[in-house]
Amino acid sequence: MNREAKRKYMLVGIILLLVAALAVGTSSLWKDSAVESRKQGYVAVIRIDGPIYGGPDTDSLLSGSSGVTSEQIMKEFQATRKDPEAKAILVRINSPGGSTGATQEIAEEMDKIRSSGKPIIISMGDMCASAGYWLASKGNYIFASPATITGSIGVYMDYTNVEDLMGKLGVKNEKIKSGAHKDILSMYRPMTGEEKEMVQTMVDDIYNQFVQTVADGRKMDESKVRAIADGRILTGKQAQDLGLVDAMGNYYDALSYAASSGGIQSENIPVKSYGSGVSLRNILSGEAKTMAGIFADAFADSFKKSVADASVPAVK
Repeated sequence: MNREAKRKYMLVGIILLLVAALAVGTSSLWKDSAVESRKQGYVAVIRIDGPIYGGPDTDSLLSGSSGVTSEQIMKEFQATRKDPEAKAILVRINSPGGSTGATQEIAEEMDKIRSSGKPIIISMGDMCASAGYWLASKGNYIFASPATITGSIGVYMDYTNVEDLMGKLGVKNEKIKSGAHKDILSMYRPMTGEEKEMVQTMVDDIYNQFVQTVADGRKMDESKVRAIADGRILTGKQAQDLGLVDAMGNYYDALSYAASSGGIQSENIPVKSYGSGVSLRNILSGEAKTMAGIFADAFADSFKKSVADASVPAVK
């Protein structure tokens, strides 16, 4: 057998192994979810992993982008709210922040769930900062690890100015515009004093919304929130001492609390991970203890890239 034929057989073998791992992983998930949820309901687990940004519900792995989109997460929250078998929602957040509009869209769906009477429990991962904390403050109860990075309550809008560099290169940018401020965040000219005031007013408005959201969600006096809402980052333990987090605990501590809050009394807590049909990584890894996780990590790491939302108000 020549080298080319061996290579083809090896490729076919890898594909078959991947398909087998996928089948085993997903079948065990569906079986456990279907059987257990019929008995007493289940805890819905929604994961917010990476930057939060606006956009359609797409497979992040296949599209080559990291993070989550507002439409993806809103769809998952809607599904849990409408499903009577979902007794409680556990939101696992591992995010450095994201765009304001996308965050507020997701937060609105969380408000609807709480209004329906279903508890939302938050479990912070390595990081739950800025926009991540904005969403965390919408939960009924928040768990974090002592070393979790959280806080960063604040807003910024950045822009780049390359006017001097272009001058050195002998390049000029010219444009015809409908109004004086149409290119307010252009990288080819500095902002005027008036424009800086306009942008600062926008940032302050969003910041006030952020502070009010935290104050309402955590039932804190607004002045106490403002005292720590200067963009500083905090450990989970520091956040607990300041009233931003309820308890120290890992994912399983939060899961147990969510089950109890939803009236689920079971040693083996029924869980349904939403979004498992959206991302190939989620399908492969899921909750199954198979070789699928190995393939999931390899594929996901190959496709990750940074997300940048230039000139979009960001809570980071």
